Amino acid sequence: MEFVDFMQANGHEELAVWSDPAVGLKAFIAIHDTTLGPALGGTRIWRHASDEEAIMDVLRLARAMTYKSAAAGLPLGGGKGLIVADPNTEKTEAMFRSYGRFVDTLGGRYITTEDVGASAQDMEWISYETEHVVGLARELGGSGNPSSVTAFGVYQAMRACAEHVWGSDSLEGRTVAMQGFGHVATTLADHLLQAGAKLVVADVSKGAVARASVLDGVTIVEPAAIFDVACDVFAPCALGGAMSAGTIPRLTCAVVCGPANNQLAEPEDADRLEDRGILYAPDYIVNAGGVINVFFELGRAYNADAAVAKAREIHDTVAGVIRSAKHEHISTATAADRLAERRLDSLRRARLS
Repeated sequence: MEFVDFMQANGHEELAVWSDPAVGLKAFIAIHDTTLGPALGGTRIWRHASDEEAIMDVLRLARAMTYKSAAAGLPLGGGKGLIVADPNTEKTEAMFRSYGRFVDTLGGRYITTEDVGASAQDMEWISYETEHVVGLARELGGSGNPSSVTAFGVYQAMRACAEHVWGSDSLEGRTVAMQGFGHVATTLADHLLQAGAKLVVADVSKGAVARASVLDGVTIVEPAAIFDVACDVFAPCALGGAMSAGTIPRLTCAVVCGPANNQLAEPEDADRLEDRGILYAPDYIVNAGGVINVFFELGRAYNADAAVAKAREIHDTVAGVIRSAKHEHISTATAADRLAERRLDSLRRARLS
């Protein structure tokens, strides 16, 4: 079985499966690593082509969460949940309450929050059955929508990249091509426009395009054309796999930096970007603002100022990854992995001593 081999090769601790036909629920939770703390990661609502594809997706995402929290300096491990359903037509309270009972069976080893296809309402339903959930609405004592903190962190990452490439962290006059214009991208656009950047936006959603088209300084292109746009920064803001052997040769940018998860279709794409002289800001470093935000809700009254202050550190983390990559003659993706692995290894050694 391919996923078992993948788990053993990548150090996954657990894959849990839940089935509740009475409410139409099939769900998976992957726990990658709990060295630093409980595994925190969002629950994605998505209908994959097969169970095998769904399982591999949740396993990869759980591993990325371990590295994201480790690199961000948080006392959290990595996990991910997946509900196999259409997020637009199949979500019900009964489904999420059943999923909440699933989360609760793991006894706090996994803490869930929002992800693609999920909402604050869904998290509220989950909270009726388990305390191991964050990302609740502000009126329920939670941190609310994490998009603003995530976008702020991405903006800090772009500033660090700009400083390395152009000698100044200013984005004034720079053109940023945004593939996707969801909640995070919308807030990121505010930061970029205020900084004097020009934006080129593409999205498959007519609503997202309409939202972007009313902004001054924004040009709209068709989704298929976004990779060919002349720009300084390419920002993947949609689903993963945007950087691939087919798309990288089309890029004209100096920097790839955006909030999407799993931007590289395969690990070799980091080297393909390097070979083209394009600076890649590793996605799980760049978009850590989301997990940072919900961390400041965990077990305490949410502190928005502390969350923003921690997200501001993404600038220095990205700058450090870039320096390490240049010094060690490795890709920034490898440098980011080494940063996370050093933190994990140091704690493992401390526990053995």
